[in-house]
Amino acid sequence: MTASATGRPAVVIASRLFVPEVSAGAFRLGALARGLSDAGADVAVITTVPPPHAPATPDPTGVAVSRWPVLRDRGGNVRGYVQYASFDAPLVVRILFRRWRLAVAESPPTTGLVVAVVAALRRRPFAYYAADVWTDGVKSMGASGPVVAVMRWMERAVLRRAAVTLSISDEVTDRLVALGADRDRVVVVGNGIDTAVFSPDLTPAAYDRYFVYTGTMSEWQRPDIFVRAFAAIADEHPDVSLRFFGQGAVERDLRALAERLVPGRVTFGGVVSPADAASWIRGATAALVSIAPGIGYDFARPTKTYAAAACGTPVLFAGARSGRELVAEAQLGEAVGFDADEVAEAMRRLLAAAESGETDRRRPERARWALEHVSLAAVGQRAARAVLSALSRRP
Repeated sequence: MTASATGRPAVVIASRLFVPEVSAGAFRLGALARGLSDAGADVAVITTVPPPHAPATPDPTGVAVSRWPVLRDRGGNVRGYVQYASFDAPLVVRILFRRWRLAVAESPPTTGLVVAVVAALRRRPFAYYAADVWTDGVKSMGASGPVVAVMRWMERAVLRRAAVTLSISDEVTDRLVALGADRDRVVVVGNGIDTAVFSPDLTPAAYDRYFVYTGTMSEWQRPDIFVRAFAAIADEHPDVSLRFFGQGAVERDLRALAERLVPGRVTFGGVVSPADAASWIRGATAALVSIAPGIGYDFARPTKTYAAAACGTPVLFAGARSGRELVAEAQLGEAVGFDADEVAEAMRRLLAAAESGETDRRRPERARWALEHVSLAAVGQRAARAVLSALSRRP
């Protein structure tokens, strides 16, 4: 069947993450669903029951969302082979007997492989949303050779069978092609932030002086560098604090480090809603963003950068070249190497800029750049067009 009962193309999205879950992936998929609906498709999303800490928000208008329980880790994340399997195994039945003309699979490649197999059985095209390169990720985590080989096989199989693959950047595209994707079937749709939520017009959550880190705290970000740098300037600026919002695999180690180096000066606020995160970013001296270089994620451009820019708040980026170049070229703040001394010096410069009024003077131009270049609504529309192009393509 080529369309739903309404005559509109029926599109199903399979993803372990979806709004209202607080993550870049969930926001990206929410924007895609809205973009597909606006483009005239009947959209259904097969996803999971959100964790208890997710904000209570309605599903996107015009999108049918089917939720099923899934195993999560202690932080509430669907992260790990067992957790992935708890979503992928029921997905076989959930998608096999559903009416659809076109499917979209979000990473990990295990989910992509399930959708690829079902699409082949149904003789339907599917699109793959590749925001990350998972083979690089498992290698950077020190996975064993056999695990890396299996991940590479799955990711390559999905990329070769997808009618279209959505990439978030040219750097990601190059890695996907190296894994076996056909460059002619990869569409760069970019990445973005909801500029209706993240805005310079927000009321700051607090008016004291602080640096803020929001989102995932993982091994490939290694945000401990900010705690170490802050410890070097803490005595010089006794009124300044460091705030973390979010969660992740290294959060426990991060808390212990903060208590050892700068007791009482670093706070952890847990997972907060996008609106609350935006208010904290708006009031910050700078938003902290990091990518540890040399572990397989050098091509990443974290959404945290876009969120800060949309609020007009300076970014302090530490780490891999791609992220540094973005911040430097767009004049979004400070871009330094992955070195605690360099980060500390950047913190001093940012505090001085705030005291002089330069931060507020440049706030409108940062927000304008975000509105023009990284609007999530525009990304969703581009992604929707790319997905629907799969109806006329064959892998």
